[in-house]
Amino acid sequence: MSATACVTPQIVVDTPRGQRVNPPTLSIVIVNYVHWDDTIRLVRALRSSDAVRSRRVEIIIIDNNSPYHPIIPRLRRTRGVSLLRWRKNRGFARAVNEACRLGRGDWFLLLNPDTHVGPAFLPHLLATLEAWPARTGIVGYGLTNPDGTRQLSTGPFPSLASSLARLLLPRARSKYTAPPIDRVSEVDWVTGCCLLVRRDCFTDLGGLDPNFFLYYEDVDLCRRAHAQGWSVWFDPQAWMTHYRPLHLRVVSPPLRVFTRHALLTYADKHWGRWTRLALNGILRLEASARRLAARWRGDEQSAETFTQLGHIVRDFGRGDPRQAQARLDAIVRQQDRHHATHSLDRDPQPQSARPAPRLPGQYQEPCGVSA
Repeated sequence: MSATACVTPQIVVDTPRGQRVNPPTLSIVIVNYVHWDDTIRLVRALRSSDAVRSRRVEIIIIDNNSPYHPIIPRLRRTRGVSLLRWRKNRGFARAVNEACRLGRGDWFLLLNPDTHVGPAFLPHLLATLEAWPARTGIVGYGLTNPDGTRQLSTGPFPSLASSLARLLLPRARSKYTAPPIDRVSEVDWVTGCCLLVRRDCFTDLGGLDPNFFLYYEDVDLCRRAHAQGWSVWFDPQAWMTHYRPLHLRVVSPPLRVFTRHALLTYADKHWGRWTRLALNGILRLEASARRLAARWRGDEQSAETFTQLGHIVRDFGRGDPRQAQARLDAIVRQQDRHHATHSLDRDPQPQSARPAPRLPGQYQEPCGVSA
């Protein structure tokens, strides 16, 4: 990475002169993109834990070229927090890899900015680290929706057949399974919005695959972990709230391009030739249908985005993922320009002003969730 590509991260450590500070046990990784308000709320919640104040836990934030926000200087002055701002949106996978390169912990915890951790979460996580078997590579935890209902966070490895069959399910269930919440269990994969990974496992796998810009990088990581003899677990003894999962959001045309690019990247790595060709044909039909629908509505900008999606699908079909990535980068730059010309921290998905209140009958941390 060139010196002009980023701002050097700053870690503030307040210790008496000459006193040695042991490295943290856990490095928490947060990737921010125009979610500064969410990020600072999450940092505040994390820093209320004794583990963070005692420096057993460090927090590393990578910002993917968000517009400037007045909260940035305050974050830079926050003890135990490292903030690295990039001048280009390099995607989630590359940001996580850079944060883990900077991290000093034996474990990395990936958290989305739009998550909320209660006071029992970190103590449970830290208390159980040593109890995991030596080949435990990845652990996921329980998630709830803002209304306190359970949000699924694990799933089977996708195939074309299962992906098509699951289109009949609600969006909240189309990718996921529901492991039991009364015991720890092994699973295929856990979502990257709350994912604990052992440093040795992360290093062994070479980190997240940077060819994934957004989505499916967590599924790919877990699949490669299984292949290398690491185990992946779901621990239902700790829970957190996830405010804006994909199934609760309006999928904008650029976001749909990101998800389709990620699926094509995953298929290119893990599916057979004929399955990839079938997927390619299906996605080309989707891109054409969405382009025509956008033009019928008079939405030329969306129509052009879906035209680019069709080109991306064609690039994969021709065995040219680099050209597909170049087209994706152009859409990302357009998104960055859009955010840069609007007011600070404006986001197409509304940000929650505060953690959702706990209502009677809702989930009680950390023992369970409402149905």
